[in-house]
Amino acid sequence: MLKLQTVLSLVLSMFAFHIFAQGEKPNNLTMFIGTYTEGGNSKGIYTYRFNQENGTFELLSSATAANPSFLTLSPDGKHLYAVSEYNDGRQGAYSFDLSQDKALLSYPVFQSTVPKESSKEEPKQAGADPCHIVTDGNYVITANYTGGDISVFPLDAEGKLKAETQHIAFVGKTPKRVAHIHCIIPTPDKKYILATDLGNDRVYRFRYNKKARKNAEVLTAQRVAYEVSDGQGPRHLTFSKDGRFAYLIGELGGECVVLGYHKGKLKEVQRLMADEGGGRGSADIHISPDGRFLYTSHRLKKDGIAIFAIDPEKGTLTKVGYQLTGIHPRNFAITPNGKYLLVACRDDNKIQVFQRDEVTGELTDTSLNISVDKPTCVTFVKLN
Repeated sequence: MLKLQTVLSLVLSMFAFHIFAQGEKPNNLTMFIGTYTEGGNSKGIYTYRFNQENGTFELLSSATAANPSFLTLSPDGKHLYAVSEYNDGRQGAYSFDLSQDKALLSYPVFQSTVPKESSKEEPKQAGADPCHIVTDGNYVITANYTGGDISVFPLDAEGKLKAETQHIAFVGKTPKRVAHIHCIIPTPDKKYILATDLGNDRVYRFRYNKKARKNAEVLTAQRVAYEVSDGQGPRHLTFSKDGRFAYLIGELGGECVVLGYHKGKLKEVQRLMADEGGGRGSADIHISPDGRFLYTSHRLKKDGIAIFAIDPEKGTLTKVGYQLTGIHPRNFAITPNGKYLLVACRDDNKIQVFQRDEVTGELTDTSLNISVDKPTCVTFVKLN
């Protein structure tokens, strides 16, 4: 009888462990961290396992890449794409394949953002300093800051980058202005691509033709979708969960602009100050997974994260807080369950982990810092 009880106890314990393990799996994410490698000790891209329920983490691997300052994942979560932020001819983009357990990155494929017809004698090198990258699984598009242009790369059947097929250059709207493209983002209806021009205080709109035939233009019908007030320097843009509103952060002016979106058109709804330090270094912008709160990061003075409540009907913002962070919060990301917000504090060499109050939107420093040299970008992918 005692033996039978022992066996039953063991079986029940194993069953309970199996259920626990099954329950834990959705809480584990793979986290990729992009960095600056120039002048530092970083190898490139770091892969971590992050538990979005308790905030614990574990280093899994690293991949060698040069200045992979911004990262994005393919819609199916099987590929990672990164910029290589240079302005000396080395600029371009990488594509990596993820291992089945999403713990390792393959050897990368690299493609240059310098167009073939570009001259090395040009005063402003084409494709210079790609700083933002986006993909829909058909094409990869980069925003090239110093080049003041956009690069479009097709993907092969395996998700690998092919050579650039379209290059769109911008000029200053006055002789004293210089284009600085900082962000590329598709509209919620997938019909258009928006591009922020920090140098010209503009948001451009392109029609997106994802089924473009070989050698045909993918981005067409360029127009100015929104003129930002002079000196704001539009940097990053994000959309509300229902797609009715866009939110734009100005790097230089520190304002957050609420824009109504309908059929490719943007209309200003609200403008309010987000930066509390006047540092002229506002950076990133994201909405919580439940769509109730918006966050913006600010650098150079009073480094921190501004917190706003979103009116679900009007899309307008009400400021509810400001959380100080480490030095130079260039980029941040919120876990899919909304419980944690992770900040890439570039000049503090750490990813700072904050717990997020889902009721108030406020942040609490967990002191669970992840040490990384010059981190610039954080992104997550769920495990299968």
